[in-house]
Formats: sequence, structure tokens, C-alpha cells
Amino acid sequence: MFLVFNKQKIYSYIIAVCTVIMLFFTATLLTDDDLEAVETSATLSNKLVPIYSVDTKENKLSLTMNCAWNADDIDSILATLDKYKIKITFFMVGDWVDKYPEAVKKISDAGHEIANHSDNHKHVNNLSYEDNVKEIINCSDKIKKITGKATTLYRGPYGEYNNTVVKAANDNGHKMIQWSVDTLDYNGLDAEQMWDRLKNKINNGSIILMHNGTENTAKALGSIIENIEKKGFKIVPVSDLIYSDNYTIDANGVQKQN
Repeated sequence: MFLVFNKQKIYSYIIAVCTVIMLFFTATLLTDDDLEAVETSATLSNKLVPIYSVDTKENKLSLTMNCAWNADDIDSILATLDKYKIKITFFMVGDWVDKYPEAVKKISDAGHEIANHSDNHKHVNNLSYEDNVKEIINCSDKIKKITGKATTLYRGPYGEYNNTVVKAANDNGHKMIQWSVDTLDYNGLDAEQMWDRLKNKINNGSIILMHNGTENTAKALGSIIENIEKKGFKIVPVSDLIYSDNYTIDANGVQKQN
């Protein structure tokens, strides 16, 4: 008795067997990193994101000042803000608050918003949930002791964040705030150079990053304010820019009213 094989069927069987063998070996060779990458891709939509900017039709934006170094220029900064009748948001590190309580009080008494920039300016992405909570709460307590007000806005040191950091902020009554435009004032840029960075990037709802304690920030501030206002924008504290409730934050960090 002879078996007659169709050549096309033989090829089909061989391909099917080879495919099964390849799939088997591929599955066994996947590393933990490969599996983690697959999981990360699948869960990307669950990533928590801070507020980088706000979707608004109003011609307003926020100027924010990180305070982590010295306080030598605070009087000058406050004088300029008073001259232009501008209120901004100062993000303060707890260590800075410890060193310069008089500056904290001056800023608060001038009517500016004071926000939280962690207690010790650590790399918060490396901290546990519990340690992130301590960084936020300790800083807030120090500010409240001087100003009488607890903080409600938080910015992580170095601009760092992950789900743990954002959740620690959210769970403890703080909205996490990043920025959409960086002046790079900490690199020694002068007023003209800072404005070159800002002029084509600011929009309704932008959040601008500056720092006190730099070489040129205090000297450049008046010019920056004038140029922003010439473009038709009103400068407001972050709390007057963001939505307090009934909002979403998209993958790019844009806060939108529902």
C-alpha cells in the first residue's frame, strides 16, 4: 500500500510545525525586562501626570518661582512684583524655609501664593510612598507655622515624578504642578535670553518656571513681566489658573475642564 502526499500539504505541515517551535522558544527566552516592557506598554494609560499647563480661553498664565538656594534677591523680587502689581506662586523647599523664615513671611505678607517644593529637595522618584508623604507634609507644616496656611500645591524637586510621587501629593491634599516653559534662569541667562525662550512658547494657561537666588532673575523680572503683558497675558497665581474640581489631565499634562 502506497501513501500519496500532496507536495503543497507537506509544505503547509512543515511551516505549521516550525511556527509552533519558534513560538515556544520565544516564550521561554523572554526576560523579566521584556515582560516588564510589555506590562509598561499595556499600563501606560494608567500613568498619573501632574499639571503642566491649563486649557483656558482666558488670556492668563502663571509665573512661578522656586526657592531652594539663597534669599539675597527676595527683597528685589518683591519690590518688582509690587511695582507691577503682580501676584505669583513661590514653591519653597522646607530647608529654605528653615534658613529664611523672614523671607517666607515677607512673601506671604505681600499676598503671594506659597506652595510646596518638598522638605529636603531629594530625588523623590527614589523614595517610598511614605517618605514622599513626609517630604510634602513636613514642608507644609513649616510653611504653615510661619504663614498660618498649609500648602495645597506641590512641585517635585528636579521636576521628578512617578505614580508614587503624584499619588502621595494627591492623597495629602496637594495638586502637583510642573511647568510648560522654563526660563533656564539658573544657567545665568540674562533678560533678553530668557525672553527669547518664552516669547514664542507662552500661551493661555502656560506655567512659567523661574528661580530666586540666581545671577540674573531679579534683574530680569521686570522686563519679563513687561514683555508678557505686552503680548496680552495677565499673570496670576497658579491657584487662580488651574481648575479646582471637575477636570481631567491629559497625557501631556494639560488640565481641562470637564
